[in-house]
Amino acid sequence: MSGAAPTWVTVAPARRLRGRVRVPGDKSISHRYALLAALAGGTSTIAGYSTGADCRSTLDCLRALGVEIDESAAANATATVTVTGRGTAGLSPPARVLDAGNSGTTMRLLAGILAGQPFDAQLTGDASLRRRPMRRVIDPLERMGGRVEANDGRPPLRIRGRPLQGITYAPPVASAQVKSAVLLAGLHAEGTTRLREQAPTRDHTERALEAFGVPVDRDDGAVAIVGGAPLHPLRLSVPGDPSSAAFWAAAAAAVPDSDLTIEAVGLNPTRTAFLDVLRRAGAEVEMHVTNAAGGEPGGDLRIRSGSLRDVAVGPAEVPGLIDELPVLGALAAHGPAVEVSGAAELRHKESDRITALAAGLRAIGIRVEERPDGFRAERDGPPPGGAADAAGDHRLAMAFAVAALAGAGPSVIEGARVVDVSYPGFFAVLDSLRA
Repeated sequence: MSGAAPTWVTVAPARRLRGRVRVPGDKSISHRYALLAALAGGTSTIAGYSTGADCRSTLDCLRALGVEIDESAAANATATVTVTGRGTAGLSPPARVLDAGNSGTTMRLLAGILAGQPFDAQLTGDASLRRRPMRRVIDPLERMGGRVEANDGRPPLRIRGRPLQGITYAPPVASAQVKSAVLLAGLHAEGTTRLREQAPTRDHTERALEAFGVPVDRDDGAVAIVGGAPLHPLRLSVPGDPSSAAFWAAAAAAVPDSDLTIEAVGLNPTRTAFLDVLRRAGAEVEMHVTNAAGGEPGGDLRIRSGSLRDVAVGPAEVPGLIDELPVLGALAAHGPAVEVSGAAELRHKESDRITALAAGLRAIGIRVEERPDGFRAERDGPPPGGAADAAGDHRLAMAFAVAALAGAGPSVIEGARVVDVSYPGFFAVLDSLRA
């Protein structure tokens, strides 16, 4: 299977999974490198850039802001992207509404950049994105002096650029996107912008800022920058996306007699909590860090199946593996009971991931108790298979595929094409790993 995923896919049970695989470039890092390259004074080259729809939305928005961007296709659903930066004050007023598509990262991070520009801009997205809450970004930007108009706290956003002032801010909800939006606004603010998180989140923005030459102060759980620092162009390489790798790691951990190596994947410590959960559940996990380009550690993972035990994830762990919780739920199809709490944030993703995950797993034959801030999933034996609706959510489509591998019969993933948001070619890779 090649090209775009079909609208539905049949996933047969798997006897085992074997081989080596490379996942697409990290979405989070791709977004951040492109945005910062656009603000640098010169030309940056980004290898391994994700070709998923979300990261393409970031490039399209930057082009509409006057940034010259060239792309050339590469292997493993990546591209090499050349960005001619315009400096922190060099973006152009857009002639059209900026469309972030399905990408909350594009919208929230770009809102931080636009808040301090000397022009107005409007950001919108698809129907799913227009339902997602943006108040948690709007509030700190307005505290900095920005002006953001929204539809009851939801997109579209009209951002009226104006001079900003640095603030000290403690987000009420742990969110790397909120942290990043505030720090990016801080590039244009007078004085120091300091952010203190209640729980650690992924630190790609801090690492990327430092790589582009912006001094970042990290002290006692807080991160701070001083406005006005210039950004320098770079040659960068995006490591493989650990959130995409999590689907293969979970599948290899769960399907008996499996042994998979995931090559050249990002191993940032703020993104590897899922591997700790797999180890706790009984999988064999080997991690080999081989490089740290751009301040981002990367290397290879080897995952071998084990006799999996029940696993529970509580509120303290959730911020470190928020994107991996759907595939963690899918492990329940393979034997262990999975319980997640403190994850109400899942209700505000591309879908209500708690309700949609529960519905899809039940359709395949898994018992799921849905809770306000999580779920408990378990099986009574190999699930019979069924038809699971991805609900327009790329991570759910891939999670249901992992669950379907345990079935007594095949399952259908409806809306499978949505995997192209982050992992074009996912189902073809799955077929290639069957041994």
